[in-house]
Amino acid sequence: MDKWLKRFLIVAVLVAVVLALKLTVFKPKPIEVEVQAVSRGLVEETVTNSRAGTVKAHRRAKLSPEYGGMVVELPFREGDRVAAGDALLRLDDRLQRARLRLAEEELQATRAERQRACLAAERAGRELERTKRLASENIISTDLLDEIDSRKRETDAACAATEAAVERAAAAVSVAQTEVDKTVVRAPFSGLVAEVATEVGEWTTPSPPALPVPPVIDVLDPDSIYISAPMDEVDSARIRAGLPTRVTVDSHRDRDFAGTVSRVAPYVLDIEAQNRTVEIEVELTDLEDTVLLPGTSADVEVILSTRQEVLRISTSSLIEGGKVLVLEDDRLAERPVKLGLRNWDFTEIIDGLSEGDLVVTSLDRQEVEDGALAEASSEAVDQPQ
Repeated sequence: MDKWLKRFLIVAVLVAVVLALKLTVFKPKPIEVEVQAVSRGLVEETVTNSRAGTVKAHRRAKLSPEYGGMVVELPFREGDRVAAGDALLRLDDRLQRARLRLAEEELQATRAERQRACLAAERAGRELERTKRLASENIISTDLLDEIDSRKRETDAACAATEAAVERAAAAVSVAQTEVDKTVVRAPFSGLVAEVATEVGEWTTPSPPALPVPPVIDVLDPDSIYISAPMDEVDSARIRAGLPTRVTVDSHRDRDFAGTVSRVAPYVLDIEAQNRTVEIEVELTDLEDTVLLPGTSADVEVILSTRQEVLRISTSSLIEGGKVLVLEDDRLAERPVKLGLRNWDFTEIIDGLSEGDLVVTSLDRQEVEDGALAEASSEAVDQPQ
């Protein structure tokens, strides 16, 4: 008996030593995971543009003179601010002004002819009145009265003809003045000169039908900025005018711009068969003194709906099948959750989690799985913002 008791005690000691080593020296080291505490806050349902949007200007005009001619003056250069009606370009107008002077002289001559003809008609009228009195006294013959009456009618017609000639000559002056005016390109609105594509001494040519010619001056109003963005066709039924938006612009990555959807195109673009889109326009509401250059790329996030003070987690902590990993004591446990609104940043939790539960966010390692021994990283527990 003593021999078996000694053997039993030796085995018991060995087992105790092995257990002690497993619980101490050979104990599995827990993996470190990053976690976030489930908290309450704002969750938005949003959609974003499928391709880069563009900053544009409502008032932008690409101008060319209506007539061909040599440029003699360019009062403004790129970047200069102009007022509506300012002359941006002048062509050589010597021929047009010569035609205007000729038309004005013809008008003066026609007016003089009108004066002569109408004076003759007045004189013929007085002569007719005298002749009628004499004829009533049988001093002159009826034939002479008819002759003077016909002469009066002729002079009246000549006066009326010269009146029409004066109007025609005045119209010719107006046409000539219009031709002179069209040698000057004027700003259609107040804004900035974006581009000047000609120089003094060069010849400009108007655009003939069906043959577009590049404009010589580009003017835009920087205060009429808006965003044009293509949205995926699957979202077209949910986007409507009046919805709020957030806009990020490549030139101002440090801030978001608030805006509102002002227009949704009534058709879907199918130029790219694999990426059909509907175009929307967004008016920015908080530009203040910020200057956005037309042509800059922009991203638009349309806010479809919002919910305040709901349970939420980071969207990046979701795993396939609508589940999350939760750190419970020293183990990771997989939990199915019921989801509500979601966007790229946050997802609403309707059921499956409680406020304060620690949800794993570092899911990029293979060993982070259900049942794994784990501990939160030494850093403070993240809270969704």
